[in-house]
Parts: sequence; C-alpha cells; structure tokens
Amino acid sequence: SLRLVSSMSTIYIDKPTPPTGVRIKNAIKNTPHAAKNYFTHLLPIVHWLPKYNLQWLAGDLVCGITVGAVIVPQSMAYAKIAGLPPQFGLYSSFVGVVIYCLFATSKDISIGTTAIMSLLVSQIISSVMAETADYTAPQIAVTLALFGGFIVFFIGIIRLGLLVDFICQPTITGFMAGSALTIIINQSNQIFGITGIDTHQAPYLVFGKTLAGLGRTQVDAAFGLGSLVFLYSVKFLCAKCSQRYPKHARKFFYVNVARNAVLVIFTTLLSYLITMHQTTSPFHVLGPVPAGFQGMEVPVINTHLLSLIASKLPSVVVLLIMEHVAIAKSLGKMTDYKIDVDQEIISIGLTNIIASFFSAYPSTGSFSRSAVMSKSGARTPLVGLFVAVIVVLALYALTPAFYYIPTAALAAVIIHAVSDLIAGPSVWKRLWSIHPWEFMIFLTAMVITLFTSVDLGIYVPVALSLVIQLYRTARPAYSILGKLVLQGPKQSAGQEQTEAGTMYYPMSHPSLKNNLTQIAPGIIAFRPEESLIFQNVSFVFDKLTDEIKLTTKRGAPLPEAYGDRAWNEAMGAKVSDENLPLLRAVVMDLSGIHQMDSTGTDALVETARQAERYSGQTCRWHFVGVEADTVRRGLLASGFGLQRHGTKTFFINDFVNMDEKGHRYGDQGCLKRVSTTNLNSNPSQWDAKEKNPAETITTVEDVEKGLPIEAVSEQHNAAGSSSAMDDAAVSTDDASEYCRCHLGSTVDVGEPIGLVRDKWPYFHQTMEEAVGSAVLGL
Repeated sequence: SLRLVSSMSTIYIDKPTPPTGVRIKNAIKNTPHAAKNYFTHLLPIVHWLPKYNLQWLAGDLVCGITVGAVIVPQSMAYAKIAGLPPQFGLYSSFVGVVIYCLFATSKDISIGTTAIMSLLVSQIISSVMAETADYTAPQIAVTLALFGGFIVFFIGIIRLGLLVDFICQPTITGFMAGSALTIIINQSNQIFGITGIDTHQAPYLVFGKTLAGLGRTQVDAAFGLGSLVFLYSVKFLCAKCSQRYPKHARKFFYVNVARNAVLVIFTTLLSYLITMHQTTSPFHVLGPVPAGFQGMEVPVINTHLLSLIASKLPSVVVLLIMEHVAIAKSLGKMTDYKIDVDQEIISIGLTNIIASFFSAYPSTGSFSRSAVMSKSGARTPLVGLFVAVIVVLALYALTPAFYYIPTAALAAVIIHAVSDLIAGPSVWKRLWSIHPWEFMIFLTAMVITLFTSVDLGIYVPVALSLVIQLYRTARPAYSILGKLVLQGPKQSAGQEQTEAGTMYYPMSHPSLKNNLTQIAPGIIAFRPEESLIFQNVSFVFDKLTDEIKLTTKRGAPLPEAYGDRAWNEAMGAKVSDENLPLLRAVVMDLSGIHQMDSTGTDALVETARQAERYSGQTCRWHFVGVEADTVRRGLLASGFGLQRHGTKTFFINDFVNMDEKGHRYGDQGCLKRVSTTNLNSNPSQWDAKEKNPAETITTVEDVEKGLPIEAVSEQHNAAGSSSAMDDAAVSTDDASEYCRCHLGSTVDVGEPIGLVRDKWPYFHQTMEEAVGSAVLGL
C-alpha cells in the first residue's frame, strides 16, 4: 500500500490485511449484487436461449433422435430392474429430459432411469414390502422420488455441492463396478428364461441358483444369447472399422449407437411373427404397456411409509448426486466447459420432485446415454426436448408393439449397457501403483456392493474414504529443510568455483540427502505440508519440537545427578551435547498452507514458548509464503510477524529510483559479504552478533547528503533510537537488502521516493530471503 506524507511518501512493502470490520462491511455491501447473481444463475437457460440459432437446432435435432432411440428400450428395461411396470421407466425419462434443460449447466447429460438407481429402488421396495403389504411398488418408488428430490434440492440451494468432493474416485469406480456385476448376475436368469429365482437375494446366491437352474433353460436363451452376440459384434466391428477407415468414423458411430434400437425392433418383429397365431408365447415377452401418462396425480404423503423409507433415503440422495455429478464433470472436461455442481444438484432435485407428479421413480444422469449424447454432437441442453418428443411418441404410438418385446432381449440390452461400468485389471493396477489405499477403497466398494446391498456399498466405502482422509489430515507430511549450494563455473584456471545459488530441499530427499547441509548453526527450517488445523497441530508441532531438541542444545545443561532432574527428563542424556548450537531462529515455510485455525496458532505460540524455555534465550520465528489472509491474520493476532524484542535493522531497497541499485549483501565480490559459510566455520561470530546487535537505519535523507553507507551506520548507532527506528523491526519482508560498497563514498538516488518501511519484517516471500534475514539477525 502507498501512503502520502506531505511531500514525501512512505511505502509499506507488506501485503495489507483488512480488519474484520472492513471485511464484514464489504460483504454487506456486496450482498445485493451477490443475491442478484445467485437468482439469475438458477435459470441458466435465460443466458443462452436468446442466442439459439439454426446450427444449434440441427445438431440438437440429430442428437435428440439418436438418444431417443436409446432411451426408450433402456427405460423400459431399467424399470424391470426396479421391479416396476415398464411404462414407469418412460415416465421418469420423459420428465427428466424436459425439466433438466431449464436448469442445466451441461449440454451432454441425459436425465432418466439408470441401471444402478433402478437396482437400489428395487432393493428398497423389496425391504419395505417385506415389512408390510400395505403399499404397492409404484407408491414406494414415487415417495422415494419426491422426498429424495426435496433433500437434493435443499442441498443445492444452500450450496453444499462441495460435499461431493469428499467422495473419492476409487469409491465411485468400485461402487459402479460392484453394482454392474450385481445387475449382470440378476439379469442372467432372464437371458436363459430360468424362472423361480429371487433376484433380491445377495448376488452370489442368485448366481449360484442360476447355475443350478441351467437345466431349466427355455427358448428365451436363443433371444438372449443371440442378442448379446449381436450387440458385442456390432460394437467390436464398428470400433475396428472406425480405426481402419477414419474418414467414415462418424457413420460407424451412428451404426453403433443404433444397435440397441435395431435389436429391439428386430426381436419384437420376430416375436410377433412367432406368437401372432398362438394364444400363449413359448418365451417370455414384456406384456401390455398402457398408452399415455396413466399415473399423473398429486403424490400422497404417507407418514408411515416415510418412516419405513427414511433410513434408505440417504443412499438415494448420495446416488442421485454422485452418479450425476461424476458423469457431468467427466463430460465437461472432455468437451472443455465447466459445470456448476450446485446448479446441477438443484436440477436433479427439481426433476425428481416434479417427476413424482407423473408417477416416476428416482432418476439421475445416465452414463451410457450421456456418453452417446456427447458423441452425437449435442449443442445445447435443449436437446432434451427432442428426446422427450421421441419418448412421448413411444408412449402414445408404440405401446401395442411393446407387448411383443422378448424380456431376454431387454436383459441383453441391460447387460451390454452396464458392462462398460466394470473397471478392468488395468484400472486395478493403476490404483495400486498410485497408492494401495486407493486400491483398497475401490476393492471394498466393489466387494460390499456385490455381496451385500447397494446402500451398504455406498455407505461403507464413503465412510472408509473419509476415515482415510481424516487420518491423512491428522498425520500430514512435513519436512526439515536443508540447503544445497549450487556451484557456478570457474572464472579462470586455479580459481575456486563460485556459488551460483542455494536451493532448499527436505533433508530426507531420496537422492540429495547426502548433499544437503543444515541451513546454519542454530537455525531450523520446517515445512508442514497440510493446513494447520485442530486435527493435526499437535502432531506437527511435536515433530518440530523433537527436531529442535535433536539438533540444538539446552540453554542450561541437565544436572549430572538423576535425582536433580525432573521425572520426565530422567531418561535423557546425562550431559547435554556441548557441540550442538543453541537455537537461534526457526524458519517456517507456509507456502503450501491455506488454513490455520485458532488451535493452530495457539499450538504455534506454545511451541515458541517451549523453544525459548529449552534454549534459554530469544528465538526468532520467520515465515515464508504467508499468502492466505486467514493464516496471516492468525499469525499477527498471536504476535508473530513483528517481533517485539531483539535487534532492529532497516534497509533501503528496490524502490530507490536509480540506475545502479547495487547488489545484495553477500554477493560475490561484496566488500561486506555476510556468508552463512563463514558463520558455519566460525561459530563465535554468532555469539558476537548476539551480544552486540546491529541497530542501523539508512534513510533517503542520509543518502541524499552523499554520506557513505558506513558513515550513515555510524551516525545512527551514535544517535541511538529515532522515530524511524521505533517503527522498524528485525529483518525485512518483500525488501531486498542492497549494498553499494563498490560505488565509492556517494550514492546517486535520483528523485527520492520517501522512506521504505517493512511493517511485518518476519514475513518473507522466499526461503532465500527468510534464511538471509535469519542469518543477518544473528
């Protein structure tokens, strides 16, 4: 910040920290603008609809027809997974694609029925009906959609979309894989036409009973196995042809997308031809599907039913959000646009609330259909309206033909769709190579989902990932830093190499640890790798205290006799190691820290006090990279940044307006070079500086008089403290200390800019500045 003082100016180098009152005032001032932005973002369609054009219309129309050909057979098939009549799947998909386009921030998402949500709904319906027979499956499903939608909508309105970030990717991958395997096992009996198997049991039991019932295989197997062969063959051939003939890749893509619709049309026609003159069918068919929207009504809120499903609602909510946001983020990155997670959650909530008035069951973003929509060239979210037209046509014009769809063919469509959700061995290997914990979370999610239920498959892995995250937060990584002096080229034959610079690395660095040395005697550089919050401050500062006691000596040695020691010091060394230096300064690298709560600052203060008690003298604390306002405010409130005791040093710096600014103290050729190497080789210099601290100030007025730097220092040392000295403090922050010893007795500053002051000299931008300041302060 810049503050004018009469004809001169005072420049404060430090980053200003606005008071709490100012921040509250600014927040109140910005409230109307923030509220306006909040409400205008609730309807994203108003921002892009006025720009809608014919090119967008053409792309959305083609994409809508393509996705519509996929959504109709999938919706009816997924409704069968949920244990509901097939028309309920069409109801859910219709409302989903219509409502979503009004609130969407993604153009590629297809809202509607999904295999995994249908599986969860099926398990909830089964558990409720096992307790009471007072409610039908549609009633339970509609209640789930209504209250699940309300909860999701509330989460979005209060902007809690960040909770999605607590669900790690291995959890989602494992859960999807386990759910997909469960669906495949549950549909396998329909592929073979085997009846009498309760698919609501654990998947391994269903699988065993299916194997045991292979002897009861019926004609359905011809439709089921034949459909699987057709679907995978078309997919394989289209992929190969697209690689071999890249110019025609687009055509092969549409052929691949149409395979589900072609299969359903062909098998339905074949089924009709076989059964048209028979009273009964030799294989299982879908059966009658009512035309139109037969179940539109205001949903009935039954408190008893709500109490029965209350324990299952969290799993519905988590799956609604998790499945949708995961695919929305993925497709957004693929096509280079960013979604608003909170707005997407709001759209999912509203979709399910309104869908409950159409007798629909919970719906969310579909992985398979959304991928098709993205690759089909969707231009805007309005593509959902064209998909809805296809669904309405199916409900009103094609329901008589739906009667003849073989259930084995629908089962093949389901198996083929969900098989893409199974993570293969390459994913397992990658997770293991990244970290075994990642693989363990993935495996836990998959196994629990496969052997228990979908809701447990959600709860347990999420809880496990949170526990692991809390453990990582409570036991963060930290580093004790050492210096690596880089050698420059030799000037000429016979001369020693010059120092090209200094780098700072953890002392435990696997390849550099043998080349690293201590910063300087009595100086410890410490770098925490996580935010300093109540979960981890005890661990972090205990490690710092251990390092202080390990590498420095006590101010007062331990008594020789154990009887003279405190009980907790009885196991310590008998005599303190006199070869170790006293603790002089601690450099804390906080460049990776963005949060520090009151527990963290209190722990830091207590550690500083403990360090001074241990060393028996003042210890200076320097901080690097304090950029976060919360961290800076906490440190300042705790008395750090401006040490209240010790020496006072003040320097003219880069802000002086002159062509030749001089060089840094300690640079090669400096007549006043202060080197950490010299201090390392002669520890007595440390004690000398501690006993006779330099109190120097160089001001613009002194330089203007043509006084040499040495004379200025002597004059101010003789004069004692001044008003400028009272405002200054130890070391510098954001300021470069410059020496002009090679310029002779005078320094030309051009036009003066005033006095440069450092309000918080113990905050630094780089490790080099902090270490240099710590060394000079000794």
